[in-house]
Amino acid sequence: MTDTGAGADGPWLIVGLGNPGSEYAGNRHNVGFMVADLLAERMGGRFKAHKSRAQVVEGRIGSPGPGSRRVVVAKPMSFMNLSGGPTTALRDFYKVPAARLIAVHDELDIDYGALRLKLGGGDNGHNGLKSITKSLGAEYHRVRFGIGRPPGRMPVADFVLKDFSSAERKELAYFVDRAADAVEALVVDGLERAQGTYNS
Repeated sequence: MTDTGAGADGPWLIVGLGNPGSEYAGNRHNVGFMVADLLAERMGGRFKAHKSRAQVVEGRIGSPGPGSRRVVVAKPMSFMNLSGGPTTALRDFYKVPAARLIAVHDELDIDYGALRLKLGGGDNGHNGLKSITKSLGAEYHRVRFGIGRPPGRMPVADFVLKDFSSAERKELAYFVDRAADAVEALVVDGLERAQGTYNS
C-alpha cells in the first residue's frame, strides 16, 4: 500500500485488544482478538507481522463501491498493559486520526454478550485502554464487549485471564459475530446509527 494518508479515503484503524500466545487465546480478556480474527476472515485477509509490534491485515469493509471503507485490523503483540505502544506506532504509520481509531475490548461492567459503542471516556480499570489513552489521549472509539463481573470473591485479574465458561462458549460465536457487525456498522454508518442498532 502506498497511500497511507488520512484523507477522505484514509483507513480506519481497528485494534482488537488481547494477550499474544496460545495460552491466552480463549481468555475473556482476549475477546478483542477474537473479533479482530473474525473481521480479517470476513475480508479474506491474513494477519502479517508489522514493524509496530502488531499483526495487521489491510482490506475494505462495507458494500463494494463508494460505500466501502479502507481498514487496518490489528492485534498488538505487546501484551495487554502495553497496547499503547503498538497502537501509537500503527497510528503514526498509517496516519490515522484518533477519530478513526476503534479499540475492541472486554468490559466487566456490562452483562455477558451485551455491547456498548462509545467515543472517548475513561478506561474503567482496563489496562489496555489505560495504555492507549496514556499514549494517544481518550478521544477514540470503543466497542465494549460485556463479560460480566467475576463470581463471588474471584479477583478480577483471575477472572479476565480465564477462558469463557462452557455455558458462555455456547453463545460466544454469536456474540463475537455481532461485535464484528457493530465494528463494521461504526465504520460504515457512523457512531450514532451503530449505537442505535447495537447498544444493548
